[in-house]
Amino acid sequence: VREIEKAEYDTMHADYSESIDALERAVDVLKQQAYDRKQDPESLMQVASLKGLDLIPESTKRMVDAFLQDERAPEADAYEAKSGGVVKMLEDLLDKFVAERTTLEKEEMNAKHAYEMLMQDLTAQVTQATADKDEKSEAKAKAMQSKATAEGDFKDTVATRDADEAYLGDLSATCEQKASDFESRQALRAEELEAINKAIEIISGSAVKGNAETYLPSLAQRSKGRATALVSVFMGRSQHGAQARVVEYLQKRSHELSSPILLSLATRVSSDPFEQVKKMIKDLVV
Repeated sequence: VREIEKAEYDTMHADYSESIDALERAVDVLKQQAYDRKQDPESLMQVASLKGLDLIPESTKRMVDAFLQDERAPEADAYEAKSGGVVKMLEDLLDKFVAERTTLEKEEMNAKHAYEMLMQDLTAQVTQATADKDEKSEAKAKAMQSKATAEGDFKDTVATRDADEAYLGDLSATCEQKASDFESRQALRAEELEAINKAIEIISGSAVKGNAETYLPSLAQRSKGRATALVSVFMGRSQHGAQARVVEYLQKRSHELSSPILLSLATRVSSDPFEQVKKMIKDLVV
């Protein structure tokens, strides 16, 4: 658009300048001939050239043409009257063209300035838009990188959480199993201690003692030497019977409780002397 406006201005300014130059020459010729009546065809051509200019109004062209037709009249007074009117008209037209050309130049200057300001503003806008675009692109790239990092961290966190939950589940199951095993062992230990205490009662309890109290008084009425021998035999048999009952009881309870301790104890009780058995069983309890 600006190029079209500039081309139109150049054409119009050239027309005004050409017309102004032609008018100035024509006025000078007419003013000189007002004092010099010698015919100068070349000078009159300066006036006739006005008819070929586009900016000269048709009325002015007709008046110039009429003047040139009447210029051959010999009367000096008539010539001066006609030339004076033509000069006035051409001077007025000259002033008008000069003013219009000046206005045209001011308008061109303003249009040029406005165009330059517009171009500066558009350039600034383009520069700012480019900077904003680059900034947004950079921000978007950073956001996408942050998103990718966050998603990666989230996946790692979820994986860690799942692993921790799995470990916690395994650990809880292990603890529950160990707690159950501990309770089972505690119950087994209690059953084993009860069986051992029962064995102690059999070995050192009322069964042996009761038999001795029943048979020893009657044996005491017999001879002293024979009574002593019989007592020793009786006590030995009683101890052997108690030991056998302990072995049988411990074996039974070891099978019922699936206790290797009671089974091992029953084996040792069956092979060890009676006094050692009592001491061994008591040591187990203590």
